[in-house]
Amino acid sequence: MQMIYNSPHFCVVEFSGFDDGRPQPAGGYEIMDKGMRREIFLGGEQAEQFRSRVQALIAEEPSFDEVDAFLSGFAGLMTHPVALH
Repeated sequence: MQMIYNSPHFCVVEFSGFDDGRPQPAGGYEIMDKGMRREIFLGGEQAEQFRSRVQALIAEEPSFDEVDAFLSGFAGLMTHPVALH
């Protein structure tokens, strides 16, 4: 588990290295909206698509506001409340 993005509005955590310790092709991503206190986990094909879209976005050297705008596109899918363990 590694935090790959953190802003005042969003946090993205990448999960990889399941099972035998080798990194998986995409692993999974947890996207958290701090204001809404909601989150979503993307795994499998969704994680691969997310990774591709993020790589394309990073190639454009976006500002934090542009990254936050991209992540806000997932707000409608965030149905799980953020819970502290």
